[in-house]
Amino acid sequence: MIVMDVRRAAERYPGGDPAAGIETRHAFSFGPHYDPDNLAFGPLIACNEERLAPGAGFGEHPHSHTEIVTWVIEGELTHRDSAGHETTVRPGDVQHLSAAAGVRHVERNDGEGPLAFLQMWLTPRQPGGDPAYTIVPGIADATGYAVPAAGATLHVRRPAEGARTALPDAPRLYVHVVRGEVRLAGERLHPGDAARITGARGLTAVATTRAELLVWEMTG
Repeated sequence: MIVMDVRRAAERYPGGDPAAGIETRHAFSFGPHYDPDNLAFGPLIACNEERLAPGAGFGEHPHSHTEIVTWVIEGELTHRDSAGHETTVRPGDVQHLSAAAGVRHVERNDGEGPLAFLQMWLTPRQPGGDPAYTIVPGIADATGYAVPAAGATLHVRRPAEGARTALPDAPRLYVHVVRGEVRLAGERLHPGDAARITGARGLTAVATTRAELLVWEMTG
């Protein structure tokens, strides 16, 4: 049986530091917003919408035992980490930092305009290992990005207005609307809305406007 739980953008927990130019909206229990009923969906433990003003950012901070996948919506994200990687992440790029046993990184908006990005954290099946960094520039709609350590694959869908896009059959799907509007199983989803689906089979999203979706296919 298909079960779909829709979470609206307005229901996200506020966070960040607005005075420092950082605005965050958390989809899952995070920091002071502890909710024991909203800790994770499968391996996905965070889906944070981040907005950084020019010059704002997160100073060097640590992560461990987490698969961190970032999708830029607008602007350019500067990434630096303790393994020596320094990159600029742009809309359409998939950035994946596997924190493994431990890594430190910096995330900043060094551009002149606003920066908006979505950052998703997944729990790996096995802890430890060596940190790794991957960036896939300009990922195509038909190309999924696999995160085998977490048993998950990220799909990007950009349907035109009126187009139908089939979603993968999977034990769990997490569908996040980046832009536009879609209809899914009788629900209208707008930017920032997400659907958590268990037992997904034969589902199709219909774009009522030109849209962009991120779809996590999870095996468990």
